[in-house]
Amino acid sequence: MPAYRTYATGPARRTRAERDGREPPAATAPHPGHVDAIEQSHERCAAFGLSRIERPDHAPLGRSDLSIVRERNLRLYTHAAPVMEMLYEQIVNTESMVVLCDATGTIIHSIGDDDFLAKAQKVALQPGVNWSEPAKGTNAIGTALVDEAPTLVHADEHFLHANHFLTCSAAPILDPRGNILGVLDVTGDHRSYHQHTMGLVKMSARMIENHWLNDDFRNVMRLHFHSRVEFIGTLMEGILAVTPEGRIVGANRGALDQLGMSGAAVRMHTLVSLFGTSVGALVDQFRSPLATPVAVTTPGGRQFHVHARFNFPVWHDLSDLPRAAPPAAAEPVAAAPAPTATPAPAVRDAAPSGLAQLQTGDAQIEQVVGKIRRVLDRDIPVLILGETGTGKELLARAIHHDSRRSRQPFVAVNCASIPDTLIEAELFGYEEGAFTGARRKGTVGKIVQANGGTLFLDEIGDMPLPLQAHLLRVLQERQVTPLGSTKSIGVDVAIICATHRNLREMIAAHTFREDLYYRLNGLAVRLPPLRERTDLMALARRILARESPQRPLQLSPEVVRLFQAYRWPGNVRQLFNVLRTAAVMAAGQPTITVDHLSDDFVDDARAAAAQAAAEAPAAAPPPAVAAAPVPSARPVLPPAQSIPPAPPVAGRSLEEIEIETIRITLEAVGGNISEASKRLGISRNTIYRKLRWNRG
Repeated sequence: MPAYRTYATGPARRTRAERDGREPPAATAPHPGHVDAIEQSHERCAAFGLSRIERPDHAPLGRSDLSIVRERNLRLYTHAAPVMEMLYEQIVNTESMVVLCDATGTIIHSIGDDDFLAKAQKVALQPGVNWSEPAKGTNAIGTALVDEAPTLVHADEHFLHANHFLTCSAAPILDPRGNILGVLDVTGDHRSYHQHTMGLVKMSARMIENHWLNDDFRNVMRLHFHSRVEFIGTLMEGILAVTPEGRIVGANRGALDQLGMSGAAVRMHTLVSLFGTSVGALVDQFRSPLATPVAVTTPGGRQFHVHARFNFPVWHDLSDLPRAAPPAAAEPVAAAPAPTATPAPAVRDAAPSGLAQLQTGDAQIEQVVGKIRRVLDRDIPVLILGETGTGKELLARAIHHDSRRSRQPFVAVNCASIPDTLIEAELFGYEEGAFTGARRKGTVGKIVQANGGTLFLDEIGDMPLPLQAHLLRVLQERQVTPLGSTKSIGVDVAIICATHRNLREMIAAHTFREDLYYRLNGLAVRLPPLRERTDLMALARRILARESPQRPLQLSPEVVRLFQAYRWPGNVRQLFNVLRTAAVMAAGQPTITVDHLSDDFVDDARAAAAQAAAEAPAAAPPPAVAAAPVPSARPVLPPAQSIPPAPPVAGRSLEEIEIETIRITLEAVGGNISEASKRLGISRNTIYRKLRWNRG
């Protein structure tokens, strides 16, 4: 029996891939659904009257007709072009190309390896040519349009003999209502087939669909959900668009897959009927960027974690917004050693927003907020300095929220996360001639998107040096010139920048422009690291209140003691993650104990507590700790005889003492990491990490 398959329209035979000694994509046992789809497509082609050996008409559309097709699909191209660039980077130098077609199967854009593009042109695989089944027989593009599903067509599965040298993986692109917008395809030489190509194509198609949905519903609430909280924010998440009245008006493919519903069935639901919650409740929960996903349950009993995103100032002002009764809550963190929490009032005041939400009693933060309020709406750029995780973007969003621009866009760009080759197009946009296949108004850059609102340039210290001059010119002239264009676009944006780097040192090293620094540095404010703040417990209370609004949570005295001794290298972001995990691990219990914390964090925190005790052995413990019972059976400190004498503490930081203690212990045990970890009561990984950080 042939290893590959027998077509219904012809005799059994071996494929080229088999003759070349290369297995076909489905190996020796193709999926029955795949075999049936190919056979049905061949039958359709025969019914169309196509001949497998005749050369079809390869004439592309004329330039004017192609321009009309591209103009009609400009929005599809705008969303797809950047994704196609990223997809192509994954398959470069594999004799392949990436193809974008409209809903009729006409190619509107393609990029690929030059040598393969030349081969593809011989069979008219190029812009302006229609690759529907009636035009080109069985092929991934045309068959995906018919079946409305991802499709692989390999080697002689193509109906036309002329296309047997190809292997094609295509996925349809759907709008939020389930209508086909077009097809994304990767085509290559059949000998270069790789089984992961289809996965890349499907993920890229989903990315385009998610961009389209977010663009369609930028002014309504979008629910991002998944059964596993860590998948929120990935391509696996489901996204639902919800009106202020609670009607579901759009869904991405991830949402349909998880809910097991069609798009029409999902749109028949409201937020209450699907997830048992109201728009008002979600607005209350997610009014702050610190808010974390909440658990919801469908009528069928399926549980999901949901995070809501929306333009808060617009939604907050809707007078007819359905509201849920505010939940009762208690102070979730023990501020004193009392074994039980003091009940809080049944109804909480509305959570503060904007800059007010950042004020939790720390004098340094109060000073930062005071400075910013004095320059608010004065067209003075703000430069936020601080370590990673201190909340720089949170502060930027708070500034935007309290400004007169709050109803306009807040556009954030992380200069460190975008490849150098793409950041210029990302910021300034591009037009015809900027790169292969680009056309007029190919995409709108982030600066233009922020027009009227606020542009937040995070990690500005990582911006490539050549791009800094371009940015400086934009800031001075208030005009943007997209790549490939000679026309400038006027913009009105407030600029907020942030960095964890020392820009003055970078200027001295000639890696950051001095003129740009002084243009951005209207008001420079420094966010202190968490270890320097005095509002740790207040922050913890606020985070826990948002993480668990339905049930009060408090920290056990031992956890409070560990938190206060810890240096928090990850800052507020680390505190947030530790508390979020602990709240989940508590599983309905009113008090978070050491058993609910990550083991790695406990190791680090206990080592810090040991050093704090060594630093001031004769000092009286603080009132909140002195009388506190220790509920956990696990010892807070390792046995005293196993710890070497503490180094002198005068004039030294806690971190320096900690590192020195580790080194003394290592010397005492002859460099044996395992023995040192036992004596210190910390993990081997903690020792490696702290010594590595100290060397850096």
